[in-house]
Amino acid sequence: MRAKEFLTEQQLSDVHDALDVAALSLPNTYMMPEINNSNFYDIYRFGLAVAAVRGESGNDNVHAHKTPEFRAKSKWGPNLIISSFDPDVKQVIQQALKKVNKKGIKTVSSQGSDEMLDTNKGSPVKGFKGYPK
Repeated sequence: MRAKEFLTEQQLSDVHDALDVAALSLPNTYMMPEINNSNFYDIYRFGLAVAAVRGESGNDNVHAHKTPEFRAKSKWGPNLIISSFDPDVKQVIQQALKKVNKKGIKTVSSQGSDEMLDTNKGSPVKGFKGYPK
């Protein structure tokens, strides 16, 4: 039968783990033992740190503005943040927390959408005769 010419069996002793394969086939591959790949906050902060290092390297001519200082932890820390235009989202969150046997919700913003104090709220378009403001 022709199928035997191209089908082969693999012995269990020939099975490789991911690091064996990466060591041979993936260039510049590194493992960070102190960053747990199931801790999404640490992964997120590390990703931001990589972006900060790249941004601070001076190789990016597109951004002439001063980049903000990188902090190892955000003000909100590893806490989940939900933001919504739905005015009833707080009740939805509270019900969902109850379903997963969790409690605690803290408001960190205003109820409406407010502007920063330095935001110009005036229209840049000046009214003229024949066009109402």
